[in-house]
Amino acid sequence: MIERLVAFDTTSYKTNLELIDFAANILSDLGADIRLTFDDDRRKANLFASLGPDDRPGIVLSGHTDVVPVDGQDWNSDPFTIARRQDRLYGRGTADMKSFIAVCLALAPEFAARRLAMPAHFAFSFDEEVGCVGVRRLIDDMNHLPVRPAMCIVGEPTEMKAIIGHKGKKSVRCRIDGHECHSALNHNGVNAIEIAADLVSRLRALQHRFRNHGPFDSGYQPPYTTLHTGIFKGGTALNIVPRRCDFEFEIRNLPSHDPETVMAEIRGWCQDLAPEMLAVSAEAGIMLDEHNATAGLDMDRDDAVVRLVCALSGNNDTGKVAFTTEAGLFQQAGIPAVVCGPGSIQQAHKPDEFITLEQVAQCEAFIRRLIDHMSER
Repeated sequence: MIERLVAFDTTSYKTNLELIDFAANILSDLGADIRLTFDDDRRKANLFASLGPDDRPGIVLSGHTDVVPVDGQDWNSDPFTIARRQDRLYGRGTADMKSFIAVCLALAPEFAARRLAMPAHFAFSFDEEVGCVGVRRLIDDMNHLPVRPAMCIVGEPTEMKAIIGHKGKKSVRCRIDGHECHSALNHNGVNAIEIAADLVSRLRALQHRFRNHGPFDSGYQPPYTTLHTGIFKGGTALNIVPRRCDFEFEIRNLPSHDPETVMAEIRGWCQDLAPEMLAVSAEAGIMLDEHNATAGLDMDRDDAVVRLVCALSGNNDTGKVAFTTEAGLFQQAGIPAVVCGPGSIQQAHKPDEFITLEQVAQCEAFIRRLIDHMSER
Protein backbone atom coordinates (compact mmCIF):
# COMPACT_ATOMS: atom_id res chain seq x y z
CA MET A 1 0.00 0.00 0.00
CA ILE A 2 2.89 2.38 0.72
CA GLU A 3 4.26 1.58 -2.74
CA ARG A 4 0.90 2.34 -4.37
CA LEU A 5 0.46 5.68 -2.59
CA VAL A 6 4.02 6.91 -3.19
CA ALA A 7 3.57 6.16 -6.91
CA PHE A 8 0.91 8.89 -7.08
CA ASP A 9 2.83 12.13 -7.68
CA THR A 10 0.80 14.40 -5.43
CA THR A 11 3.29 17.25 -5.23
CA SER A 12 1.37 20.23 -3.89
CA TYR A 13 1.25 22.06 -7.23
CA LYS A 14 -0.32 18.97 -8.89
CA THR A 15 -3.68 17.22 -8.55
CA ASN A 16 -4.29 14.56 -5.91
CA LEU A 17 -7.50 13.19 -7.44
CA GLU A 18 -6.07 9.84 -8.55
CA LEU A 19 -4.93 9.04 -5.01
CA ILE A 20 -8.24 10.22 -3.55
CA ASP A 21 -10.21 8.09 -6.02
CA PHE A 22 -8.01 5.10 -5.17
CA ALA A 23 -8.60 5.51 -1.44
CA ALA A 24 -12.32 6.25 -1.88
CA ASN A 25 -12.81 3.06 -3.90
CA ILE A 26 -11.13 0.96 -1.20
CA LEU A 27 -13.23 2.44 1.58
CA SER A 28 -16.46 2.51 -0.44
CA ASP A 29 -16.11 -1.20 -1.22
CA LEU A 30 -15.96 -1.78 2.55
CA GLY A 31 -19.26 0.03 3.02
CA ALA A 32 -17.90 3.38 4.17
CA ASP A 33 -19.92 6.55 3.80
CA ILE A 34 -17.87 8.73 1.43
CA ARG A 35 -17.81 12.51 1.28
CA LEU A 36 -15.54 14.69 -0.87
CA THR A 37 -14.77 18.40 -0.64
CA PHE A 38 -12.92 20.12 -3.48
CA ASP A 39 -10.76 23.14 -4.13
CA ASP A 40 -12.21 25.94 -6.29
CA ASP A 41 -10.88 24.39 -9.52
CA ARG A 42 -11.93 20.85 -8.57
CA ARG A 43 -8.39 19.67 -9.25
CA LYS A 44 -7.89 18.58 -5.65
CA ALA A 45 -10.11 16.96 -3.07
CA ASN A 46 -10.38 15.97 0.55
CA LEU A 47 -11.77 12.56 1.42
CA PHE A 48 -13.85 12.02 4.55
CA ALA A 49 -14.96 8.40 4.89
CA SER A 50 -16.77 6.82 7.84
CA LEU A 51 -17.14 3.20 8.95
CA GLY A 52 -19.37 2.17 11.82
CA PRO A 53 -22.39 3.70 13.58
CA ASP A 54 -23.25 7.32 12.82
CA ASP A 55 -25.20 8.11 16.00
CA ARG A 56 -22.27 8.52 18.41
CA PRO A 57 -18.92 10.34 18.56
CA GLY A 58 -16.05 8.66 16.75
CA ILE A 59 -12.34 8.97 16.12
CA VAL A 60 -10.77 10.76 13.14
CA LEU A 61 -7.59 9.43 11.54
CA SER A 62 -6.20 12.42 9.68
CA GLY A 63 -3.43 12.75 7.13
CA HIS A 64 -2.46 14.89 4.16
CA THR A 65 -2.04 13.44 0.68
CA ASP A 66 0.25 16.11 -0.79
CA VAL A 67 4.04 16.03 -0.72
CA VAL A 68 6.74 18.67 -1.17
CA PRO A 69 8.56 19.01 -4.53
CA VAL A 70 11.59 16.93 -5.48
CA ASP A 71 12.77 19.54 -8.00
CA GLY A 72 16.50 20.23 -7.69
CA GLN A 73 17.05 17.51 -5.10
CA ASP A 74 19.72 14.84 -5.59
CA TRP A 75 17.94 11.50 -5.18
CA ASN A 76 19.69 8.14 -5.50
CA SER A 77 16.48 6.50 -6.78
CA ASP A 78 13.18 7.49 -8.38
CA PRO A 79 11.34 9.52 -5.69
CA PHE A 80 7.98 8.08 -6.77
CA THR A 81 9.03 4.43 -6.86
CA ILE A 82 9.67 2.71 -3.55
CA ALA A 83 13.27 1.54 -3.16
CA ARG A 84 13.90 -0.92 -0.34
CA ARG A 85 17.43 -0.89 1.03
CA GLN A 86 17.98 -3.00 4.14
CA ASP A 87 15.24 -2.01 6.62
CA ARG A 88 14.28 1.26 4.95
CA LEU A 89 11.73 2.26 2.32
CA TYR A 90 12.88 5.26 0.27
CA GLY A 91 10.50 7.54 -1.62
CA ARG A 92 8.83 10.94 -1.47
CA GLY A 93 6.18 10.89 1.22
CA THR A 94 7.33 7.72 2.99
CA ALA A 95 7.85 9.69 6.20
CA ASP A 96 5.65 12.71 5.48
CA MET A 97 3.13 11.12 5.51
CA LYS A 98 1.85 8.48 3.13
CA SER A 99 2.98 5.56 5.28
CA PHE A 100 0.39 6.51 7.93
CA ILE A 101 -2.34 6.75 5.30
CA ALA A 102 -1.18 3.44 3.81
CA VAL A 103 -1.44 1.66 7.17
CA CYS A 104 -4.94 3.08 7.68
CA LEU A 105 -6.06 1.88 4.22
CA ALA A 106 -4.34 -1.50 4.52
CA LEU A 107 -6.07 -2.15 7.84
CA ALA A 108 -9.43 -0.65 6.82
CA PRO A 109 -10.82 -4.15 6.09
CA GLU A 110 -10.12 -5.01 9.74
CA PHE A 111 -12.14 -1.96 10.85
CA ALA A 112 -14.97 -3.07 8.55
CA ALA A 113 -14.90 -6.68 9.75
CA ARG A 114 -15.36 -5.71 13.38
CA ARG A 115 -18.52 -4.56 15.12
CA LEU A 116 -17.46 -1.01 15.90
CA ALA A 117 -18.85 0.65 19.02
CA MET A 118 -18.04 4.05 17.54
CA PRO A 119 -17.34 5.32 14.00
CA ALA A 120 -13.89 5.43 12.47
CA HIS A 121 -13.44 8.49 10.26
CA PHE A 122 -10.69 8.58 7.62
CA ALA A 123 -9.80 12.19 6.77
CA PHE A 124 -7.30 12.61 3.92
CA SER A 125 -6.67 16.22 2.84
CA PHE A 126 -4.93 18.26 0.15
CA ASP A 127 -2.41 21.10 0.29
CA GLU A 128 -1.23 20.71 3.87
CA GLU A 129 2.30 21.55 2.78
CA VAL A 130 1.27 25.01 1.59
CA GLY A 131 -0.56 26.05 4.75
CA CYS A 132 -3.06 23.35 5.79
CA VAL A 133 -5.33 24.66 3.03
CA GLY A 134 -7.58 21.72 2.17
CA VAL A 135 -8.32 20.42 5.65
CA ARG A 136 -10.10 23.66 6.55
CA ARG A 137 -12.86 22.78 4.07
CA LEU A 138 -12.96 19.21 5.36
CA ILE A 139 -13.38 20.44 8.95
CA ASP A 140 -16.10 22.91 7.92
CA ASP A 141 -17.89 20.13 6.05
CA MET A 142 -18.00 17.96 9.17
CA ASN A 143 -20.97 20.07 10.23
CA HIS A 144 -23.05 17.65 8.12
CA LEU A 145 -22.32 14.80 10.52
CA PRO A 146 -25.16 13.70 12.83
CA VAL A 147 -22.63 13.65 15.68
CA ARG A 148 -19.28 15.44 15.67
CA PRO A 149 -16.16 13.31 16.29
CA ALA A 150 -14.90 12.94 19.83
CA MET A 151 -11.22 13.17 18.94
CA CYS A 152 -8.63 13.18 16.18
CA ILE A 153 -5.28 11.47 15.64
CA VAL A 154 -3.04 13.19 13.08
CA GLY A 155 -0.45 10.79 11.68
CA GLU A 156 2.43 13.17 11.01
CA PRO A 157 5.87 11.59 11.62
CA THR A 158 6.58 11.60 15.36
CA GLU A 159 8.26 8.17 15.69
CA MET A 160 4.93 7.02 17.18
CA LYS A 161 5.24 9.36 20.16
CA ALA A 162 2.21 11.36 21.34
CA ILE A 163 2.68 15.04 20.50
CA ILE A 164 0.38 17.27 22.55
CA GLY A 165 1.60 20.68 21.38
CA HIS A 166 2.87 22.37 18.26
CA LYS A 167 3.49 25.96 17.28
CA GLY A 168 1.08 28.04 15.26
CA LYS A 169 2.09 29.68 12.01
CA LYS A 170 1.18 32.95 10.33
CA SER A 171 2.48 33.74 6.83
CA VAL A 172 2.56 37.38 5.76
CA ARG A 173 3.33 39.15 2.49
CA CYS A 174 4.53 42.75 2.73
CA ARG A 175 4.33 45.10 -0.26
CA ILE A 176 6.14 48.45 -0.19
CA ASP A 177 5.04 51.06 -2.73
CA GLY A 178 7.63 53.79 -2.98
CA HIS A 179 8.26 56.59 -5.48
CA GLU A 180 10.63 56.10 -8.40
CA CYS A 181 13.18 58.70 -9.50
CA HIS A 182 16.79 59.13 -10.67
CA SER A 183 19.18 57.97 -7.96
CA ALA A 184 21.09 61.26 -8.20
CA LEU A 185 17.94 63.00 -6.98
CA ASN A 186 16.94 60.45 -4.36
CA HIS A 187 15.58 63.15 -2.09
CA ASN A 188 12.65 63.26 -4.52
CA GLY A 189 11.92 59.55 -4.17
CA VAL A 190 10.78 56.95 -1.67
CA ASN A 191 13.16 53.99 -1.69
CA ALA A 192 10.96 50.91 -1.35
CA ILE A 193 13.92 48.62 -0.71
CA GLU A 194 15.20 50.78 2.15
CA ILE A 195 11.76 50.87 3.77
CA ALA A 196 11.53 47.08 3.41
CA ALA A 197 15.03 46.66 4.83
CA ASP A 198 14.05 48.80 7.80
CA LEU A 199 11.08 46.51 8.48
CA VAL A 200 13.15 43.34 8.08
CA SER A 201 15.71 44.74 10.50
CA ARG A 202 12.93 45.39 13.03
CA LEU A 203 11.65 41.83 12.54
CA ARG A 204 15.14 40.54 13.29
CA ALA A 205 15.33 42.70 16.43
CA LEU A 206 11.92 41.38 17.51
CA GLN A 207 13.17 37.82 17.03
CA HIS A 208 16.16 38.61 19.26
CA ARG A 209 13.81 40.01 21.90
CA PHE A 210 11.75 36.83 21.96
CA ARG A 211 14.92 34.74 22.05
CA ASN A 212 16.31 36.68 25.01
CA HIS A 213 13.19 37.61 26.95
CA GLY A 214 10.47 35.16 25.92
CA PRO A 215 7.78 34.20 26.50
CA PHE A 216 9.26 30.72 26.85
CA ASP A 217 8.00 27.14 26.84
CA SER A 218 10.75 24.64 27.55
CA GLY A 219 8.81 21.89 25.79
CA TYR A 220 9.67 23.39 22.41
CA GLN A 221 12.93 23.67 20.54
CA PRO A 222 13.54 26.55 20.23
CA PRO A 223 11.48 27.44 23.33
CA TYR A 224 10.21 30.79 22.03
CA THR A 225 8.22 32.30 19.16
CA THR A 226 10.29 32.68 16.00
CA LEU A 227 10.18 35.09 13.08
CA HIS A 228 11.81 34.50 9.71
CA THR A 229 12.07 36.49 6.45
CA GLY A 230 12.21 34.03 3.56
CA ILE A 231 11.65 36.00 0.32
CA PHE A 232 12.84 39.49 -0.65
CA LYS A 233 12.43 41.07 -4.11
CA GLY A 234 12.84 44.62 -5.36
CA GLY A 235 14.54 47.12 -7.64
CA THR A 236 15.15 47.43 -11.39
CA ALA A 237 18.50 49.20 -11.82
CA LEU A 238 21.19 50.64 -9.57
CA ASN A 239 20.62 54.22 -10.75
CA ILE A 240 16.85 54.14 -10.14
CA VAL A 241 15.30 54.67 -6.72
CA PRO A 242 13.16 51.51 -6.47
CA ARG A 243 9.43 52.04 -6.70
CA ARG A 244 8.42 48.66 -5.24
CA CYS A 245 9.72 45.96 -2.95
CA ASP A 246 8.05 42.76 -1.76
CA PHE A 247 9.08 40.39 0.99
CA GLU A 248 7.49 37.53 2.91
CA PHE A 249 7.91 36.58 6.54
CA GLU A 250 6.41 34.08 8.94
CA ILE A 251 5.66 33.91 12.63
CA ARG A 252 5.82 30.51 14.34
CA ASN A 253 4.26 31.24 17.69
CA LEU A 254 4.02 29.31 20.91
CA PRO A 255 0.35 28.37 21.38
CA SER A 256 0.29 30.57 24.50
CA HIS A 257 1.72 33.56 22.59
CA ASP A 258 -1.02 35.29 20.61
CA PRO A 259 0.36 36.12 17.13
CA GLU A 260 -2.09 39.02 16.88
CA THR A 261 -0.08 40.89 19.52
CA VAL A 262 3.00 40.41 17.32
CA MET A 263 1.15 41.62 14.24
CA ALA A 264 -0.18 44.63 16.13
CA GLU A 265 3.40 45.69 16.86
CA ILE A 266 4.38 45.21 13.21
CA ARG A 267 1.41 47.24 12.01
CA GLY A 268 2.51 49.98 14.39
CA TRP A 269 5.91 50.13 12.67
CA CYS A 270 4.16 50.56 9.32
CA GLN A 271 2.10 53.42 10.69
CA ASP A 272 5.26 55.06 12.02
CA LEU A 273 6.91 54.92 8.59
CA ALA A 274 3.87 56.10 6.61
CA PRO A 275 4.12 59.91 7.21
CA GLU A 276 7.68 60.06 5.87
CA MET A 277 6.62 58.18 2.73
CA LEU A 278 3.40 60.11 2.16
CA ALA A 279 5.23 63.40 2.47
CA VAL A 280 6.93 62.57 -0.83
CA SER A 281 4.14 60.71 -2.67
CA ALA A 282 0.47 60.19 -1.92
CA GLU A 283 0.74 56.79 -3.65
CA ALA A 284 3.43 55.48 -1.31
CA GLY A 285 2.52 53.01 1.39
CA ILE A 286 2.90 49.62 3.05
CA MET A 287 0.45 46.75 2.69
CA LEU A 288 0.45 43.61 4.83
CA ASP A 289 -1.34 40.51 3.50
CA GLU A 290 -1.77 37.87 6.19
CA HIS A 291 -2.47 35.15 3.64
CA ASN A 292 -2.32 32.09 5.87
CA ALA A 293 -2.70 31.38 9.57
CA THR A 294 -2.74 27.99 11.26
CA ALA A 295 -3.55 27.60 14.94
CA GLY A 296 -1.12 25.98 17.33
CA LEU A 297 -1.96 22.83 19.27
CA ASP A 298 -2.08 22.88 23.07
CA MET A 299 -3.49 19.74 24.65
CA ASP A 300 -3.56 18.77 28.33
CA ARG A 301 -1.75 15.55 29.24
CA ASP A 302 -4.89 14.36 31.05
CA ASP A 303 -7.19 14.76 28.04
CA ALA A 304 -8.92 11.55 26.92
CA VAL A 305 -7.31 11.54 23.46
CA VAL A 306 -3.84 11.97 24.97
CA ARG A 307 -4.39 9.11 27.41
CA LEU A 308 -5.72 6.92 24.60
CA VAL A 309 -2.81 7.59 22.24
CA CYS A 310 -0.28 6.94 25.00
CA ALA A 311 -2.01 3.66 25.84
CA LEU A 312 -2.12 2.57 22.19
CA SER A 313 1.52 3.46 21.61
CA GLY A 314 2.70 1.87 24.85
CA ASN A 315 4.60 5.05 25.69
CA ASN A 316 3.47 7.53 28.34
CA ASP A 317 5.97 10.16 27.22
CA THR A 318 4.52 13.14 25.39
CA GLY A 319 6.21 15.94 23.51
CA LYS A 320 5.87 19.22 21.66
CA VAL A 321 7.19 20.16 18.20
CA ALA A 322 8.02 23.36 16.34
CA PHE A 323 6.42 22.30 13.04
CA THR A 324 2.74 22.94 12.34
CA THR A 325 0.01 20.41 11.52
CA GLU A 326 -3.76 20.32 11.03
CA ALA A 327 -4.14 19.15 14.64
CA GLY A 328 -4.34 22.76 15.82
CA LEU A 329 -7.21 23.40 13.40
CA PHE A 330 -9.12 20.36 14.67
CA GLN A 331 -8.65 21.55 18.26
CA GLN A 332 -9.72 25.06 17.25
CA ALA A 333 -12.91 23.50 15.80
CA GLY A 334 -13.64 21.80 19.12
CA ILE A 335 -12.24 18.36 18.32
CA PRO A 336 -9.37 17.40 20.67
CA ALA A 337 -6.35 16.18 18.71
CA VAL A 338 -2.98 14.51 19.17
CA VAL A 339 -0.20 14.08 16.60
CA CYS A 340 1.20 10.55 16.41
CA GLY A 341 2.53 8.79 13.35
CA PRO A 342 5.34 6.65 11.94
CA GLY A 343 8.68 7.99 10.72
CA SER A 344 10.86 10.91 11.68
CA ILE A 345 10.35 14.55 10.77
CA GLN A 346 14.14 14.64 10.33
CA GLN A 347 13.65 12.74 7.06
CA ALA A 348 10.79 14.88 5.76
CA HIS A 349 11.29 17.15 2.73
CA LYS A 350 14.81 15.80 2.07
CA PRO A 351 16.23 13.87 -0.88
CA ASP A 352 16.20 10.13 -0.21
CA GLU A 353 13.35 10.50 2.27
CA PHE A 354 12.76 7.18 4.03
CA ILE A 355 10.86 5.32 6.71
CA THR A 356 12.07 2.25 8.58
CA LEU A 357 10.13 -1.00 8.51
CA GLU A 358 10.20 -0.93 12.31
CA GLN A 359 8.24 2.33 12.31
CA VAL A 360 5.69 0.89 9.88
CA ALA A 361 5.28 -2.17 12.13
CA GLN A 362 4.80 0.06 15.19
CA CYS A 363 2.08 1.98 13.35
CA GLU A 364 0.35 -1.26 12.31
CA ALA A 365 0.33 -2.42 15.95
CA PHE A 366 -0.99 0.99 17.05
CA ILE A 367 -3.90 0.91 14.58
CA ARG A 368 -4.77 -2.70 15.46
CA ARG A 369 -4.93 -1.73 19.14
CA LEU A 370 -7.14 1.18 18.14
CA ILE A 371 -9.48 -1.22 16.30
CA ASP A 372 -9.69 -3.35 19.45
CA HIS A 373 -10.44 -0.25 21.52
CA MET A 374 -13.20 0.87 19.15
CA SER A 375 -14.86 -2.54 18.83
CA GLU A 376 -17.74 -3.85 20.91
CA ARG A 377 -16.74 -6.45 23.46
